[in-house]
Amino acid sequence: MFASASYQRQIEEAARVLSHGGVVAFPTDTVYGLGADIHNRSAVDRVYEIKGRPKEAPLPVLIADISRITDVVDHPEPLALRLAELAWPGGITLVLPTTLPLAAAVLQDGYVGVRVPDDPFCLRLINAFGGPITGTSANLSGHPPAVNAKQVRKQLGNAVDYVLDIGEAQQKKPSTVVRITGQTIEVLREGVVSEAAIMETWRDFGAESQAT
Repeated sequence: MFASASYQRQIEEAARVLSHGGVVAFPTDTVYGLGADIHNRSAVDRVYEIKGRPKEAPLPVLIADISRITDVVDHPEPLALRLAELAWPGGITLVLPTTLPLAAAVLQDGYVGVRVPDDPFCLRLINAFGGPITGTSANLSGHPPAVNAKQVRKQLGNAVDYVLDIGEAQQKKPSTVVRITGQTIEVLREGVVSEAAIMETWRDFGAESQAT
């Protein structure tokens, strides 16, 4: 009971920091992430500065539920929705075309990377904040992803405004990144979900589509 109340206080404080333009480190189902309000340009710029991440590398977005995908993607592809239904919450980041007026930091060539993490504390944080946040890994670019608060502090020091310290991240591997355009699918990075599993789902979807 005490631990639960302590965690809730941390989540509320982390959400407050986000709402005031701060940057928060938090656990996810893969590794620890760096969160900022995707609509706050100065906060997003600080994420790049903290990580030493090149500006041309877009930041992934985390949402609390599949129903919120339209916060960042105006017309999700049927295959994308099918993968989302199967994998979310979970370790697949879908890179999808969008025409919504999102910040340049989360876009690349008209695409945005989005996922719903499978971590109760992370989801509570996103819900408490009330909108999408960045979900890039909490580490210096080129260094191993941090999987607990101690590793976050070791790599990033006091650059992060708040660290949500709730134990170890679950998978200790990054998400699998999949780009979908129409019926074209490409695995950009293999992570916690194997490329073979992704392609099997794609083949099954194609077979079902032809049968209907």
